[in-house]
Amino acid sequence: MKEVDYIIVGCGLASIAFCEELRANHKTFIVYNDDSQKSSIVAAGMYNPVILKRFSEVWKAKEQLELALPLYSKIEKELNIKIDYKLRLLRRFTSIQEQNKWFTASDKPSLEPFLSLQLVKNDNLEIDAPFGFGEVLHAGRLDTETLISNYKKFLKVNGNLEEKSFVHDYIQFEGEAIHYENVKAKYTVFAEGFGVKQNPYFNSIPLTGSKGEILTIKAPNLKIDYAVKSAVFVIPLGNDLYNVGATYNNDDKSNTPTESAKTELISKLKSFMTGHFEVVSHIAGVRPTVKDRRPLVGRHPKHPNLYVLNGLGTRGVMIAPYVAKELFNCIEKNEALDPEIDINRFN
Repeated sequence: MKEVDYIIVGCGLASIAFCEELRANHKTFIVYNDDSQKSSIVAAGMYNPVILKRFSEVWKAKEQLELALPLYSKIEKELNIKIDYKLRLLRRFTSIQEQNKWFTASDKPSLEPFLSLQLVKNDNLEIDAPFGFGEVLHAGRLDTETLISNYKKFLKVNGNLEEKSFVHDYIQFEGEAIHYENVKAKYTVFAEGFGVKQNPYFNSIPLTGSKGEILTIKAPNLKIDYAVKSAVFVIPLGNDLYNVGATYNNDDKSNTPTESAKTELISKLKSFMTGHFEVVSHIAGVRPTVKDRRPLVGRHPKHPNLYVLNGLGTRGVMIAPYVAKELFNCIEKNEALDPEIDINRFN
């Protein structure tokens, strides 16, 4: 019988952030993962402290960035990988009115650190932007695919990873301990993304799920080293490759790419990009989204050693380290969770 402090189910952004909390606090753990959930892998990976549709601050943006950026830097050093790419992010203006709204928003104390007052003129013949751009500060892209694939290797080498499905029916409760196959643990944390819908202990949490699809295009003449947000995001990957996304579909819960989403993304891209491009890949995944756009974190009402860490939605790169620390402090220090993320807010 192997004894650990934690069993963790899932290996996306939330799980990795929680593993890092455990490692920093010398806790033992084992991760079960079967690669069934794709949302972290297919995420565009942009971290951006501003909601660019209406020029408002992302929830707890400052606190999240202060935790997230040092964590990803630490992982880069320990795993000897590059995952955090600082990136200029330009919001394309569609009118003089939008320019004015931008400057009004930049006067707000919460947004002042994140919105540049310098209007950026467009000098790229491949992009139609007669009203120019506003620049978002402190933005970047996390290469989530490289992070997750390398982190799984790291866990495996250290004996912390079981690459197989977790069967919820095999859980046995004995006093304050959890038995699962040949493992005995104090706690189990479910970080399964949309897969939590198959979890009998937490399938009632109000996770709606939103399918997102992303294209990778090759555009040899575009030549931009910054991200553009207009009708869609265009995010440079190097070698003339760019991610274009994303779609939002609340009805389809499959990981299968669709022609309708591809058509939508190409149409939106052509609304402001005039040059030639070709689509080289097309991927899809279901984001774990919640109606109030806040994560779902907390303890099971009847089994106090079962916890959920979920609902990171479209901003998992920024949110994951914040919610992981909140959950760790809740379990190990008996601190109250931020009420905005606590699953009990729906009771």
